[in-house]
Amino acid sequence: MRVITGSARGRRLETLEGDDVRPTTDRVKEAVFSIIQFETEGRVFLDLFAGSGQMGVEALSRGAESAYFVDSSKKAADTVRRNLRTTGLEDKAKVFQMDYRSFLASHGRKFDIVFLDPPYKTGALQESLELVAAAVKDTGVIIAENPLDEEILSQYGDFALDRQYRYGKIKISTFRHKDYL
Repeated sequence: MRVITGSARGRRLETLEGDDVRPTTDRVKEAVFSIIQFETEGRVFLDLFAGSGQMGVEALSRGAESAYFVDSSKKAADTVRRNLRTTGLEDKAKVFQMDYRSFLASHGRKFDIVFLDPPYKTGALQESLELVAAAVKDTGVIIAENPLDEEILSQYGDFALDRQYRYGKIKISTFRHKDYL
């Protein structure tokens, strides 16, 4: 796994090991950043189920003002910190080792871009979409990664499904505020 472009381009990132870990593939990562290519620079990015933190690191490398990384696993939070150190981007990042519900309930900041890739088929995606809609600026975007056979609604709060993209067995869905569609 590597940083695709920007200030940390080409840097190798650590990944997490184990059966319950599913890093976003480079192909899907490139597709996500192609979708938001003109929306990343100077923005605040939330990598809600961060894992290794590769999505937030990529956003920082591409000019995001700051990135917040949230994962309940200590191993994941430590991996994110190491990847931030490796890429020299730690001064623009905040890492939280906590449950996504607790983070969203306690953190009052509004984000420009939120990336969600929770464990599949646990209900976490649907619940986090509902909760995160209140934490996104009206001009922001929510990006969700999930398997093709996992259903999601077409609207969460004021955010409605904008587009869906298919990459093999993976689906990327973007949600935008209903007033900006």
